[in-house]
Amino acid sequence: MRAFRLLALPMAVAAFLGLAGCNKAPPVTTAKAVTAGNVDAARIQAADHNAEWVSGGRTWSEQRFSPLEQITRDNVNTLGLAWYHEFDADSDRGMEATPLIVDGVLYTTTSWSRVHALDARTGQLKWSYDPRVDGQKARDACCDVVNRGVAIWNGKVYVGALDGRLIALDAGTGKEVWSVQTTDTAWPYTITGAPRVVKGKVLIGNGGAELGVRGYVSAYDSETGKLAWRFYTTPNPEGKADGAASDKVFTEKATATWFGEGWKKTGGGGTVWDAITYDPVTDLVYIGTGNGSPWSHQARSDGRGDNLFLSSILALKPDTGEYVWHYQTTPGDSWDYTATQHIMTADLTIGGQPHHVVMQAPKNGFFYVLDAASGKLLSAEKYAGVNWAEKIDLATGRPVDNPRTRYLKGGLSRLSAGPNGGHTWQPMAFNPRTGLVYIPAHRDGFTYKQDPTWQFLRGRWNLALEGAFGPLGPPDTRPVEKLSAAGEAVLAKLPAGGGYLIAWDPVQQQPRWIAAEDNAWTGGVLATASGLVFGGSDNTFNAYDAVTGKKIWTDRTAAAVMAAPATYEIDGVQYIAVTVGYGGANAMIGGRFPRRPGRIYVYKLGGTVKAPDFAPHVPAPPLDFRTVTASSGNVAHGGKLLADWCLSCHIGGIYTPDLARSPRLATPELFREVVHAGALRSRGMAGFDAWLSTQDVEDIRAFLLGEARKAR
Repeated sequence: MRAFRLLALPMAVAAFLGLAGCNKAPPVTTAKAVTAGNVDAARIQAADHNAEWVSGGRTWSEQRFSPLEQITRDNVNTLGLAWYHEFDADSDRGMEATPLIVDGVLYTTTSWSRVHALDARTGQLKWSYDPRVDGQKARDACCDVVNRGVAIWNGKVYVGALDGRLIALDAGTGKEVWSVQTTDTAWPYTITGAPRVVKGKVLIGNGGAELGVRGYVSAYDSETGKLAWRFYTTPNPEGKADGAASDKVFTEKATATWFGEGWKKTGGGGTVWDAITYDPVTDLVYIGTGNGSPWSHQARSDGRGDNLFLSSILALKPDTGEYVWHYQTTPGDSWDYTATQHIMTADLTIGGQPHHVVMQAPKNGFFYVLDAASGKLLSAEKYAGVNWAEKIDLATGRPVDNPRTRYLKGGLSRLSAGPNGGHTWQPMAFNPRTGLVYIPAHRDGFTYKQDPTWQFLRGRWNLALEGAFGPLGPPDTRPVEKLSAAGEAVLAKLPAGGGYLIAWDPVQQQPRWIAAEDNAWTGGVLATASGLVFGGSDNTFNAYDAVTGKKIWTDRTAAAVMAAPATYEIDGVQYIAVTVGYGGANAMIGGRFPRRPGRIYVYKLGGTVKAPDFAPHVPAPPLDFRTVTASSGNVAHGGKLLADWCLSCHIGGIYTPDLARSPRLATPELFREVVHAGALRSRGMAGFDAWLSTQDVEDIRAFLLGEARKAR
C-alpha cells in the first residue's frame, strides 16, 4: 500500500486472475520519423553528464542527481518563479509526478492519469490528454487517484491509467497511438506508478493489495503494445502454471512458502505499484514488491512461511522476465511493510573494495545495500524508528524479529513504524560527490490487532485487522513496544514525530544529519552537483545544504509538495520544476488544506513571477436540523458500516466532504441518491448498492445525524 492511516475504504467489485481479453494487442502502426520525444537507450545513458531529465530518476541509476551547478549555496536565495501553470479544475487531487524534460518540452501527469505537455521555457500548454477514467474507479484506489508520471521512448509518451490501461501517446501531438488493458477489470486493480521503458519494452505494475489482488509486472512492446512477458509475484491460487516468466521459480521455491487458504481468496498481494529500475551494468531490472493481502500473516497463510515474493526486491532479465535473484526485506509480512519504495544503483567502496550495489530504504525502517549482480546482502541498518525487529542478521539476511509483534491469533501489537513506514513512495536521492543518500522519512506508531472473524468480501478493504482502533474508537496512547538498546538509540536521534529529511551514509550505515520538518510528511527530493538538496513539505518548497542539512532557502507554495522535483537547463539557464497539489494519502486521512487545482512551479535565479494564493478553505456549515427528516435507523450498526466503508475517504471533511455536515443527510431519499445510486460518480463518489442495502444506508444516516448533533 502507498501510505494511509487506516480502515476500510469503500471499494469495488472484482473477480480474479483471468488474462483473457486483457492483452489483445492493438494494430501495429506505421513507422514514421520521430520529431518529438526522441529518447532511446543512448540518450538515457548520456543523461549522466547533461542537462536533461529524460527518465523518471533522470538516469538508469534512478539516483535523482543532476550535474547542474548554476544554482548554488551562495545564490539560491535569489531563486524565484520563472513560470507556473495551473491545471484544469478537474485535476484537483493528489500531485505526485516528477516531470520529464525532453528537447524543450516538459511532460507531466496530474490526478486521474491526465497527461500534459508544456513549453519548458514559458509554461505554455502544448497539448493535454485525458484518458477519461470512470469516476467510480476512485473507490479502488488505496490513496487517491494519483499518478507518478510518464515514460518517453522513440517519439511516444507512455502513461499508466488508474483503470489499468497502458497508453502510448504521440509525443508531439498527444494523440493516442495505442492502448492496452493490462489488468483484469473484474478485479480492483489500479495503476498509479510511472512506466519504465527498457530495451524497447514498456514495464508497468499495478496496485490494489488492500482490496485483494494478485501482483505482477508486465512488459509490452513499445511500438505495438503487444505483451512480451509477465512475472507474477504470488502463486497461482488455482495451483496451476500461468504460462508466465514466473512459472519456473514458483515451482522450484516460491509456492512452497505459502500455506492455508486465506491468500487464495485475495490473490496474496505483492503488487508492483512503484519501483522499477534498470541497470545496464548487470543488464537486470529490479522491481520492488508490496505487502501481503490480507495484512495478517495468520489470516493469509496460517501464520506460516515467508510468502515469496511479498516485500521483496526481485532481479529479472529485461528481455524475457526470467528470474535471477531476490532479496526479501520482510519475510511473512504482517504490517504493510512494502518494498516498493525507490530502488537505485550506485558504485560504493565498502571495506576498501569496490562494489556495484542496489540500495533501498523500504517501509520496514532498514536501509539495505545489496550486490547488484547477485543480490547478496552487504549491509542493513535502521534509518527510522524500528521495534518490529532488533537487527538484520548479515549471515542469513533475515530479520531478528520479535514474535510478539506478529499479533498472532488475535494478539495486539503497537509498533513503530506503522503502515506508513519509515519511508514510503516519495523518492530519495543520492549525491555521489557527498556519498550520501537523502531520504524523506517520517515517524509514527500504529496498533495492529487481528480480526478473528474476518472473511473476504469483494469490493472493500480486506486487511483481516480489527477496526476498533480507528477514528471512531478512543485514541491509543500506549507507547510502542521497546525491543533493543540499539533500536532505542536510533529512536533517540529522530524527531519526536512527523516528517524529516535524513542524510544517510550508505557505506558507514549511519545518519550524517537530520532535518526535522514541522509537518507529517516530507516530499520527494533532488540532489545537485552544487551541493544542494531540494524537497518539499506540506506547503513549502525548500533547499538544504547537502553537507550540513541547513535549510538555506524556502518558498511558500499554494499547495502541498509531495512529488520529487526535476532540474534542467535550456539556453544556459537552470530551472527547478516541481508539481504541487493536494490529495494523496495525507489528504485522504483529513489533512489541513482544502481541495484545489494542481499546479507546476518552475524556478530560476532571479525569477520574479508571483503565483496567486488560493482562497482559504471555508468549512461547510453545520447541518440545519429544521430541514431534517428524523431517522429510525440502527445507530450502532450504522457506525460500524461507516467505519468499514466510508471513513478512509471521509475523515476530516476537507479533501472529501464531511458527511456529518452534508445537506444530503436531510432526507433518506437525498442520502440514498448519492450513497446507493451513485449520483456523484463522475466526481469519484461511487454508488454502493451492490454492497449496502437500503436499510444499511439508512443506518449510516442515523449514525451521521448523531455526529451532526455533536458537531453543533
